[in-house]
Amino acid sequence: MSENNVKAMIGKVFNDIADAMETGQFGQRVRVGITTLGSELGVDNMVKGAELAQKRDSSVEVVLIGPKVESDLTQVVVDTEEEGYKKMEEMLDKGELGGCVTLHYSFPIGVSTVGRVVTPGRGKEMFVATTTGTSSSHRVEAMVKNGVYGIISAKAMGVKNPTLGILNVDGARQVERAFKELIANGYDLNFTESARADGGAVMRGNDLLAGTPDVMVTDTLTGNILMKIFSSFTTGGSYESQGFGYGPGIGEGYGRLVLILSRASGSPVVANAISYAADLVKGDVHGVAKQEFEAVNKAGFKEVLASLTKETKKETSDEKVVAPEKEPVTGTIDGIDIMELDDAVEVLWKNKIYAESGMGCTGPIVMVNETKLNEALVVLAQAGYEVGEADPC
Repeated sequence: MSENNVKAMIGKVFNDIADAMETGQFGQRVRVGITTLGSELGVDNMVKGAELAQKRDSSVEVVLIGPKVESDLTQVVVDTEEEGYKKMEEMLDKGELGGCVTLHYSFPIGVSTVGRVVTPGRGKEMFVATTTGTSSSHRVEAMVKNGVYGIISAKAMGVKNPTLGILNVDGARQVERAFKELIANGYDLNFTESARADGGAVMRGNDLLAGTPDVMVTDTLTGNILMKIFSSFTTGGSYESQGFGYGPGIGEGYGRLVLILSRASGSPVVANAISYAADLVKGDVHGVAKQEFEAVNKAGFKEVLASLTKETKKETSDEKVVAPEKEPVTGTIDGIDIMELDDAVEVLWKNKIYAESGMGCTGPIVMVNETKLNEALVVLAQAGYEVGEADPC
């Protein structure tokens, strides 16, 4: 055997040892695919990102799924986007890929993606749950599921006890109450506190910029917009230059690890998304998901979700409701959706309680005299409204 061959063999052994230390599998690397067709920035942009990811992490083998290109990376040649999706799914299902990064993929209902960003205020990583896909057709149910999906992604990435905050969008208070019920039932959840003076688990814009929670819960459409802003606020929007993409599709029983990019994702984001996928494989995201769903289901997850989606009959009447005599409204009730504020006010008027609607710093509120707060809470609850906290101003 020649001296050169001996040196090559020794080099391979050392590389295998290094790979084994990172992946836990001697002689094997994590294989992550990426479909290269469909980007508004072209195939070359996708390939450059893939090559960057491969260069910086020898424990990963990046596989290109797309047209033949000049590259040293492993290639699976397809001619169309549709062929690429089919090949990706086939390779995932056969175990030939640990995960795959792609664009514009259709997940089943119940599966949505957890994005990952670096916040501009503090340079802190934050998971945005969620960014594309549909966890549920019911807004509040979807956001509760999104929170669990975000926790799964964070834990698979090595965050042992991720903090969770709920973005101050419609339904946030109901989501908070649902999680509090799960906590009371034994689910191990770590709420964070807003960086604003009044604290609480409902997050403000400041908390988005600072990355106050590890996991920021929001509805998927808002999350999608946030990802676009975080990724491209320095470029004008046509080129996403920062972050890790829109993340993995998570859902109970969902077995494929598919991560999403935007068609405007630049090569730095492509590279980061591939690294995100590889780290999720190493962190056994499917095993983490199984454990997390077992834990949350033990705490009555299905029952809590069912209570959010059940039909609740509210008082309705065709008669014109006249407001009682006006009085100071020095107490507030939150937790009522903005689309139901006016109806809730009329319910109170009908019960001889003067009320007004308004918008507090934490969202929509119903305002009543503070001496009638408890009475108003009872009336609204009996009428089927999901009310939150009642506070004097």
